Amino acid sequence: MGLPEELREAFNAPFEPLARRIAAEATVIDDRILRIDHFLNHRIDTALMRAIGAALAQRLAPLRPELVVTAEASGIAPALATALALDVPMVYAKKYAPEVEAPALSRLVPSPTRGGQTLLVISAHYLPPAARVALVDDFLANGRTALALAELVAEAGATLVAAGFVVEKCFQGGRAPLEDLGVPVAALAQVERLEAGRVVLRGG
Repeated sequence: MGLPEELREAFNAPFEPLARRIAAEATVIDDRILRIDHFLNHRIDTALMRAIGAALAQRLAPLRPELVVTAEASGIAPALATALALDVPMVYAKKYAPEVEAPALSRLVPSPTRGGQTLLVISAHYLPPAARVALVDDFLANGRTALALAELVAEAGATLVAAGFVVEKCFQGGRAPLEDLGVPVAALAQVERLEAGRVVLRGG
């Protein structure tokens, strides 16, 4: 599908309110783990989350999504904020006690941090065939969860028009598998690398 040239630069421009918070407040562990739990995905700064949703919606809106999809649990807040800004429904893949109305679509996702695999499940009733879908999540790292969601959307017969993330850890390569599928990827903050206990942001 690709992204129109006129949108390409704006799609990944740094969202300054978020970039400033990451630069000032993030905790870096072993130069591989980025912690911003205190405002993004454990304790949620609701004003910032509202702004994040509006910023992602602005980038995704030209692709006319009709539905936002994400995965339980930390993707729910940014996906809901984005769906509210777009004025479209949101559906999330369940992974904790994942019982859903049949027919169920599912994928197993390897967990690099916890080991083992996680089962993602969505009822096909909530992914209508031919729907235009935007994937939204908090982090894009290795891309395994995003790719599993993309496969669920395709299996349902819907079209994944774009994927939007609050933070992309560029050094983990998760963007490439999505772009290989022709899915445009938007990120509000792109982390080039973690070094010496600090965050190096792209475009910062």
